[in-house]
Amino acid sequence: MHYRSWLVWGRAPSPAQAVHGNFALAIAIATIVLSLPLTAQEQHKTASATPPAKAAARPTENAQLFRNRTFAFRYQIPFGWVDRTREMQEGNDPGKAELLLAVFERPPEATGDTVNSAVVIASESTASYPGLKKAEDYLGPLTELAAAKGFKPEGEPYALEVESRQLVRADFIKPLRIKAGGDKLTMRQCTLVLLAKGQIVSFTFIAGSEDELDDLMDGLSFGAAKSSAR
Repeated sequence: MHYRSWLVWGRAPSPAQAVHGNFALAIAIATIVLSLPLTAQEQHKTASATPPAKAAARPTENAQLFRNRTFAFRYQIPFGWVDRTREMQEGNDPGKAELLLAVFERPPEATGDTVNSAVVIASESTASYPGLKKAEDYLGPLTELAAAKGFKPEGEPYALEVESRQLVRADFIKPLRIKAGGDKLTMRQCTLVLLAKGQIVSFTFIAGSEDELDDLMDGLSFGAAKSSAR
């Protein structure tokens, strides 16, 4: 099922009131991690990046499927992507915030001439934000931190429904540079926010075009996963 076919577009909410506390760890993880490929992309490519080692045989589709039973969602990781979840989970406090998934089209430190597409999923306790009652209240910290990293909002955030789940979507863009052929290189970020079980769950997608972004979002689905979370 394609992500675009799930959406029930809602009216864009008014700007959320700022909530107290530090910036969300989930958002900070996504933004800090994605600044690594950005640094590489802003440099001219002087040498070919070493490609990841290819497996002898293509893994089964299930091997690429990330499952999370706590929040009942699944994500189909694109074939050949780099998984840095474990490395980046060091120092997580599961009681407050946790990185659930961090995957990249190529290693974050590798230099490239295109946007390094990525998917970062994280959760954080709502107790970190006194007064937070709905997903929209999370948009203040998200927008402020994205702006600090050079991203600009693209359109107004809005509520949407995905497989009976109520989420909020916010989009951002960041011009990087002009490529050799004269085309502009732009980083696009879409973050979906879900409130569930006393946790704020953020799904952040990064790509170089709207079509690529939609393709990444197509990999997300909700529903009871049968196996244990990875």
